Amino acid sequence: MKITITDVRKRYGDVVALDGPSFEIPSGSTFGVLGTNGAGKTTLFELLVGHHEPDAGRIEVGGLDVERAGHRVRERVAFLPEHAGFPSSMTGREVLSVHARIRGLADREARIDDALETVGLADAADRAVEGYSNGMERRLGLASALLAEPPVLVLDEPTAGLDPRGVATFHEIVERIDRETDATVVLSSHVLSEVERLCDTVAVLEDGELRTVGDVDELRAAGETVTVVLQSADDPARLLDAVQGWGEVVETTNAIEVTCERDAAFDLLSAIDSETIDRFEVREPGLEAAFRKALATETAAGDEPAAETEVDA
Repeated sequence: MKITITDVRKRYGDVVALDGPSFEIPSGSTFGVLGTNGAGKTTLFELLVGHHEPDAGRIEVGGLDVERAGHRVRERVAFLPEHAGFPSSMTGREVLSVHARIRGLADREARIDDALETVGLADAADRAVEGYSNGMERRLGLASALLAEPPVLVLDEPTAGLDPRGVATFHEIVERIDRETDATVVLSSHVLSEVERLCDTVAVLEDGELRTVGDVDELRAAGETVTVVLQSADDPARLLDAVQGWGEVVETTNAIEVTCERDAAFDLLSAIDSETIDRFEVREPGLEAAFRKALATETAAGDEPAAETEVDA
């Protein structure tokens, strides 16, 4: 189900949370929203699920105006907030049963069993929530969102606070939803590699404004530099000498990496004696470079953020 966001504006007192972003989220896609702290991600999600109303602009879910839809938007959109708590004395199955009754769902037991199986909690369904790990509670939250088989699933920092194993499990669940359903999944994350792995398209927000939006693969390929990774056939020293002057050269245990201008990459490969190379590949700069380039449009060159692997949520 397609989502259309048009010139949405929201202010809290003197703070401008959203300042007119406009973009579309394709139906059936897994869409990532990136931004530094205070960029407007959570505000956008709260407007998208109808928790608040915009001061101006419009959000549509499958052609339905969210502001005018009232409770009907919840028939289309399920929301997993960053912090979702459950009564500790209840079992996972009891929690889902309450959610199913509130929504008036038919075939409740079958839906609960399916949701528990999808998130990998079938074996823990009848255990009290107080015995759940943080990752299990996050999966229970996702199960509650999946009960109604929503056409749109909104996940706000779904892996925040999880250990590596919990993150990997959650990734597998989101990938399964993407693979096996037609749901449109919208998620925010402060981990760029997570968005790069899970999402088809991405939007970057900064200070409530849209900096860029597009296909993840296209954004990764939009960087000005690439890294050429070369494996020597028999004489690493000779290969290392041959790549000098083409860019930033790094010698690793198994290869030599040259970061250079995109247009120079194939000139470099043509200039090297093919007999000195066993294997090579050209790596795109990744989503991190696209993110930083988007933010740099409004940032003085001397004030650009230091290179990190994560972005503040």
